[in-house]
Amino acid sequence: MSKLSSFGPAVAGTSPLEAARAGLGAFVGLAICGLLVLSSSVDFNLGLFLVAPFGASSVLLFAVPNSPLAQPWSAIVGNSVAAVVAVAVCLIVAEPMLRIALSVGLAIAATILCRALHPPAGAVAMTVAMSPDAVDELGFMFALTPIALGTVLLVLIAIAYGRLTGRHYPFRQFDDPNTHGTSDPEPMERLGLSEEELTNLLNRYRQSFNLGVEDLARLIGAAEIQAATHRTNPMAAADIMSRNLVTVRSNTKLAEIAELFRQHRFTCLPVIGAGDYYLGVIFQMHLIDRASRETNLSRRTFRSAMRRLMDRTGDAPLTASDIMAADGPCARPSTSLAALLPLMADGEVDAVPVLEADRIIGIVTRTDLISALARSTLNAPAPSDQKTVAAQEG
Repeated sequence: MSKLSSFGPAVAGTSPLEAARAGLGAFVGLAICGLLVLSSSVDFNLGLFLVAPFGASSVLLFAVPNSPLAQPWSAIVGNSVAAVVAVAVCLIVAEPMLRIALSVGLAIAATILCRALHPPAGAVAMTVAMSPDAVDELGFMFALTPIALGTVLLVLIAIAYGRLTGRHYPFRQFDDPNTHGTSDPEPMERLGLSEEELTNLLNRYRQSFNLGVEDLARLIGAAEIQAATHRTNPMAAADIMSRNLVTVRSNTKLAEIAELFRQHRFTCLPVIGAGDYYLGVIFQMHLIDRASRETNLSRRTFRSAMRRLMDRTGDAPLTASDIMAADGPCARPSTSLAALLPLMADGEVDAVPVLEADRIIGIVTRTDLISALARSTLNAPAPSDQKTVAAQEG
């Protein structure tokens, strides 16, 4: 049975939403290329036409944009180099089967040497080798149009689509600034390992075609946090959350919110509506961001923009609903510490509301989390004690 299972699905299951996102991206990319630039019918005069390998490139660009094989260099250079190699083979070798096999084999070797391996490049080489008439008409221009031009268009569309749908494409680089704009690695990626060491790990296990250095750092960091939860007591959100909450309504004015922040020294305030249903949360940074936007739009100084936001007497004073975040992470009373840790480890949020029947019953702040981990560490038996217990049991 174990041998048969290796023929089953190897890809982890994903959500229908992610499947729809990938499919819609491919549709949008190919539709824009086909409608605006590349024709669905072969045009030897301009060389502007769609080819089948663009469909394969779309799978990588829109479905697995984090793959090293889907990055702009791999896609553009890989497809272009494969086309050049295949055109050269067509001009030298006349026998069809030999021409096709040689084109694909040489294209794979050339793209690997160029650090531009892109699986659809094999299909590009095969398409060129099977199209001697197009090669006779276009020559090496086949590599420029439609191959290079079409691939560049798909990559540009994938970049825009990724930003619109919350995906990072091209993928993050190891030395990219963090979310705060500084050069420190993200908290989950502070492993004490250099980029060279991570690259060597990928090469040692022959995974450089499957994973980027930045993604490897993120995975190792996430695995370390997950492993840390196994060394703590089995705690849930209900065990560590703050219960005596200070909340605001959706129509609470920003001046009142600022006063609550000053009075209680909180970093966030939950927003509730009718029936005490949870609506969202306001972090102190939301006030600063809104004042910054006002400064840019109205050319006011930051101080005057903040003063205007705090104005209680204006015709339409801003309220909590104008700045709150309604799509942040939430937890249930039974949510484990293992699930809570990653939500705050990346620095995106300082607190996670705890909901029951869509009503807020508590909130887990970063302070709550640190305190719980500290208590767990202090209560854990020392390694020498564990060895003594094991020896006695033996």
